[in-house]
Amino acid sequence: MSATETGSDRGYAGRDAPRKRLLRAVAAQTAALSAAVHFLWAWPRLAQPADARPYVFLLGGAFTVAVAAATLRADEYRRLYALGAGTLAAFLGGYAWWHGSGTAAALASDPLAIVGKGAEVVGVVAFLALYRLAPPTSVVLERRKEAESDGEPTGDDANGSEATGDDESARP
Repeated sequence: MSATETGSDRGYAGRDAPRKRLLRAVAAQTAALSAAVHFLWAWPRLAQPADARPYVFLLGGAFTVAVAAATLRADEYRRLYALGAGTLAAFLGGYAWWHGSGTAAALASDPLAIVGKGAEVVGVVAFLALYRLAPPTSVVLERRKEAESDGEPTGDDANGSEATGDDESARP
């Protein structure tokens, strides 16, 4: 019996199910769009030493890009999806906290913020849907272990990007 047929795995479709592929694409694109908005806002303000927000936005944007890339490339880990949803939700909450009672007016007067916050809302929903559809981490690890025991390439081996010292000497 393969790992995809075990009782703990029965209720979860594979990583490449059409719905999951679409949700991963939406989640990654909205995360990348949110990061781009933060980069665009921060870049011209880096020369203002009294304001730490541009530097925080650059770090947050870089982290968001890393989460988006991992969402597209990694196995389906609930923790990764929770991290993506939490990061985008932190951007949303931070914006509301910074502007306080003037959040609606600040949002209405800044088209870049409208794009960013809209992307973040959609991204949070997509990441939470991925979280709900993903199997528990133990099931993902069981799938990976069984695939390795069957001789199927997993992770970096499947992409051919992991090389050992023996592989290097065999190459021309």
